[in-house]
Amino acid sequence: MRRRTLITSPLSWQMAAAPVAPPLIPVLAERGGTQIKAPQATILVDSREQIPFSFSRFRGWFSAIDKKALRLGDYSVRGLEDCCVVERKDLNDLIQSFTVGRAQFLQRLRLMSSCRHRLLVITSSLSQVKSPYTHSGANPNRILQSLIAVLGGLGVPFITTETHELGEEVVASYLYQVHLYAWLEANDYGRFLADNDL
Repeated sequence: MRRRTLITSPLSWQMAAAPVAPPLIPVLAERGGTQIKAPQATILVDSREQIPFSFSRFRGWFSAIDKKALRLGDYSVRGLEDCCVVERKDLNDLIQSFTVGRAQFLQRLRLMSSCRHRLLVITSSLSQVKSPYTHSGANPNRILQSLIAVLGGLGVPFITTETHELGEEVVASYLYQVHLYAWLEANDYGRFLADNDL
């Protein structure tokens, strides 16, 4: 007698990636059920960024998107440049940064580690980071372990996104929320979005 499996093993599940459109506004702040009207931030994009996020889909989230040479990172928020830094890497740039450009990249990451809000965004999936590279002889294990060392040793968190577009949304959301939390705190609302919540 054959046993019949009622539920397929999670190991055999496959997700069909079909990201939904971004929200009109990522989050709102409220106190006692009343929305707090916070001013919109200005996103700063480093003028030297090779393939910058345009943020055109998120214009309603920000008052402006300006290009300028940033001291550190690729993206920040006007007025928070000294404490908010986002560095973006595609897979080729990540490999290059952890091999031939390692010393300079690690120095930038050390500087980032002193910022309160810091994020390394990789516009590639983690499985691609861990897979053999057709364009490089670099060892995927070395690249992944370098990322983990950056997280564990320097305290710089990283996130991977499958596409440039998802990376753009993550960075837009992150910058929006960093600004909102900073504004709430500076205006004596406390560092939370809603009562008994984040």
